[in-house]
Amino acid sequence: MAMTLNLPRGKQARSILEANARLNIWHGSVRSGKTVASILRWLDFVAHGPPGELLMVGKTTRTLKRNILDPMAEMLGDDEFRLISGRGEAYIYGRRVYLIGANDERAEGKIRGLTLVGAYGDEVTLWPESFFTMLLSRLSMPGAKFFGTTNADGPYHWLKRKYLDRASELDLRHWQFGLEDNPNLPVEYVEALKREYTGLWYKRFILGQWALAEGVVYDMFDPAQHVVKALPPIKRHWVGIDYGTTNPTVFLLVGEGEDDCLYVTREWRWDSAAKGRRLTDQQLSAEYRRWIGNVTPQRVFVDPSAASFITQLYHDGVRGITPADNAVVDGIQDVSTLLGAGRLRIHESCTGLIEEMGNYVWDAKAQERGEDAPIKQNDHGPDALRYAVRGLRKIWLRWVVQAKGAAA
Repeated sequence: MAMTLNLPRGKQARSILEANARLNIWHGSVRSGKTVASILRWLDFVAHGPPGELLMVGKTTRTLKRNILDPMAEMLGDDEFRLISGRGEAYIYGRRVYLIGANDERAEGKIRGLTLVGAYGDEVTLWPESFFTMLLSRLSMPGAKFFGTTNADGPYHWLKRKYLDRASELDLRHWQFGLEDNPNLPVEYVEALKREYTGLWYKRFILGQWALAEGVVYDMFDPAQHVVKALPPIKRHWVGIDYGTTNPTVFLLVGEGEDDCLYVTREWRWDSAAKGRRLTDQQLSAEYRRWIGNVTPQRVFVDPSAASFITQLYHDGVRGITPADNAVVDGIQDVSTLLGAGRLRIHESCTGLIEEMGNYVWDAKAQERGEDAPIKQNDHGPDALRYAVRGLRKIWLRWVVQAKGAAA
């Protein structure tokens, strides 16, 4: 059975009517209605557009299903939508649509040889530029069109610089949305979501701006708010480890307070350059076991590049070893969310981490290449913190959501 849909109004409705160019791109903030508008226009094209092959693309087929295909299936119902997962195909209004992911440069080979009349893209800024270029060359039939959505990124991103900024030179229409452009969201929810993001992420995910990642990464970090002298009762612990040979190695003990906040309670670091000698993996493991003492962490999130050290920890009987998720920008966003929500605090004894939090900065040269990346300096404590926070996302996200619900 098809779902009841809140039909787009205002800016979203106008974008559906205006999306008649060869390239049509909806971009901006989260929850702004851009995805629903783009799906409705794509469905109209599938139903009434010229005959030919059709393609839908996401960063991965999994995210494509979650973000686009599942909502589409609810909109249309079983009579008009059928997903053939094992074959990477869907049937929409009886037309076959190929489904692929564009996760890396190799994705370009998936569409070589295709001749397309229509394509839909989700999370376009996460695609390799080479894939997008190849996709446009495949849209070669008369009346061929592309419809795509993305959240805002940096102003030097290839999609912004080479396409959106050149819309007047190309057969391209685009629409930029902020959170408040969605008239279907309750005011209370909008206000709660605004409180969830700070700094760079507020500009991109709330205002829908293509904002530059510049200056201090954690510009919301305030020692007066986030550094504490006393700790509440801690219910359970985890560890984040950033591993270095010539660079410092850092251990951080992170605890869940009874007040539903994460606390960095202790740190240990070894700076080979400052100390004048390197420690072997065996020595580092011995230092870790001495430092952790009688505390039994639930998990130990370790720098995933530290294969030899992970092996040593296993050999020495350390339990809960987990290679960390090293999605740098996603992890930075997670830490920023916790700091902005007041749910992450650092004990004053963690002087190395506190100093690095104020000196960890974005790489301006990476921005010029259209990439978000911090400079690889003053990052050892922040990396260890990022590993732990990213690994605990399911725990702390519940706190943020509950706080948002209470605010609503």
